[in-house]
Amino acid sequence: MPSTIKKPSHVGRMSMAGPALRGPLPMAPPGTNPRHSMMRSQNVNPLLQSASKPHIGRTPLQNSARRGSMWMGGNQGSGPSGSQTMLKDSRPLRDKPYQAKMRQDVVTWLHSNGYDVAPQILQAITGKDFRMVFQTLINILDPTWPFSPDQRFEEQFLPPLRALRYPYVGQLDVKWLVTPSAMHTWPPLLAMLHWLSELGRARLHYLESKDITLQDPSLVPDEFDDMNHHQALALDYYMEAYEVFLQGMDAFPEQDRALEERYAQKDQQVVTDLEQRQEELKHVIEELQTLEESPAPLEALSEQSQSLRHDKAKFEEILRRGEARKQQLIDHVEHEKAELNYAVANLERLKAELSRLEDIVTEQNLSPEEVVRMNTDHETLSRDLENLKQKIAETNQIVVKLEVSLTRKVSDAEEALDQYTNLLSKLGLFPPLPPPLEGVDLTLDLNSAASNPQNLLAGADIRRIVKPTLSRVVEMKRTERANVESERIKVDDELDQLNHECENIEEEVLEVANKANGINDQAEELREAAQQEALVSNAEASRLERELAQARTAAMANGVGVKSRLQALQIAYREQIDKVNRLRDETVRAIIKNSSDIVTFKEEVSKQLKHLRDFAEAN
Repeated sequence: MPSTIKKPSHVGRMSMAGPALRGPLPMAPPGTNPRHSMMRSQNVNPLLQSASKPHIGRTPLQNSARRGSMWMGGNQGSGPSGSQTMLKDSRPLRDKPYQAKMRQDVVTWLHSNGYDVAPQILQAITGKDFRMVFQTLINILDPTWPFSPDQRFEEQFLPPLRALRYPYVGQLDVKWLVTPSAMHTWPPLLAMLHWLSELGRARLHYLESKDITLQDPSLVPDEFDDMNHHQALALDYYMEAYEVFLQGMDAFPEQDRALEERYAQKDQQVVTDLEQRQEELKHVIEELQTLEESPAPLEALSEQSQSLRHDKAKFEEILRRGEARKQQLIDHVEHEKAELNYAVANLERLKAELSRLEDIVTEQNLSPEEVVRMNTDHETLSRDLENLKQKIAETNQIVVKLEVSLTRKVSDAEEALDQYTNLLSKLGLFPPLPPPLEGVDLTLDLNSAASNPQNLLAGADIRRIVKPTLSRVVEMKRTERANVESERIKVDDELDQLNHECENIEEEVLEVANKANGINDQAEELREAAQQEALVSNAEASRLERELAQARTAAMANGVGVKSRLQALQIAYREQIDKVNRLRDETVRAIIKNSSDIVTFKEEVSKQLKHLRDFAEAN
């Protein structure tokens, strides 16, 4: 199934562990004193063997044009170990659900790294798609692996697997790459791709774990005692010093000072704690001296005991007075209770008197006019009360409506201010503004709780500052747009001229090509004519040679009588030979002339195309 893999725009994740372990340096020839590398990473974890800091600690080997990937361990073509060839894959590779799970895991891993891969690419994969998927998984693990587009894929298939220590590399055959989707080849190849994706997940998990064995200087805390932290700082120091060493310097004062400052930062808390403890020791010593100079504690305790006895006597006197006061209060409460009972009885008597007076009022008679007037007043007051209640309810409804309307208007105003603020952000009009508007602030804030309408908007004055400034900005942008439009028209004119010149050059190239084709046809015709004439001449020469041989035989038989005929035949033979040589020379000269014309034409076309490309790149 044809498919394409789109590489992500972001840069691949790089290792934070520094350069990986490389193979031994080559032996220097006798009589030389080469500068050896000062740094050897002791990190042998294959998950960390990725280039994290390029151009540092990468001394090229002798007679090598470029440095290979650091996953290779210094030997790209190293074969698998004996344990790799003897291992047997125990995974259920022929199980359909297991194959589906492996395909899903591979596609999910590619998607998580930003590669657009069709989910059906691993159903019936082609050789081209298998190569793209394989190289993509290898590049995720090691972006510096040197895949060559000019080299056969069969030659580049096994070295990265051996470098990554794939345990079942001995069971893979490069002949399977011709038809990777075959029934007997696809399960082990899919298992290999799944192993690469799982290795990538493990590597990513390890890099994101912030483990101390990553030896990343940025993960080293201010205070540390672990050996890995010391090794991380040492590795960073060696790498920076080695970079300076490669520039030809043997002293590293800046790196030494940075390392000393880092360890000084580590020891700062310890030094501070030491100073604090010294201060505490000083205070303790002073307190000890004070205690030694002060009188014995027994005397102070005796004085304190006397003071406590005196306080006890005072407290007992206070308790005695409190008990006397308590008895007085109890007597007072009894007296108040008696007065309260008397007041309650008096209240009952007053209530009885009130009842008697109300009965008397009830028994009194009133006139009809007074009753009507009282009823009328009562009804009038009731109606007025109902009207007032209705007006109060209407007023409350109006207030609620006004509050809702106010809330909506405030929300609309806030949305308008948000849109205004977003427009300022998009247009780049947040302070400070570009010259000549440096001191202008166009931001506005809504104060919905302000009692004065003039104070609802906080910030610049809309009429005096915001509107004139925005009008000025619009005018400036309109002017800039007009200038850009003029520049665009000018560039379009120049582009049209360049297109016209390109068309003219293409026409000239076409004419020259037609001329060259005509010249080639003429040269081909001349070559064919020369070949035909040479064949005719060769046949004639062969005939003359036969006649000359016959003449010689006849002369030998007939004697001197045929000498004149022999001389005539020799003259004719020489004429034919001269004619053949002349035609051959003319043919060679014509071929050389046509070849020279073709070479001149090609050079002229190359110059014109190069001039056109340079002119296009310059504009």
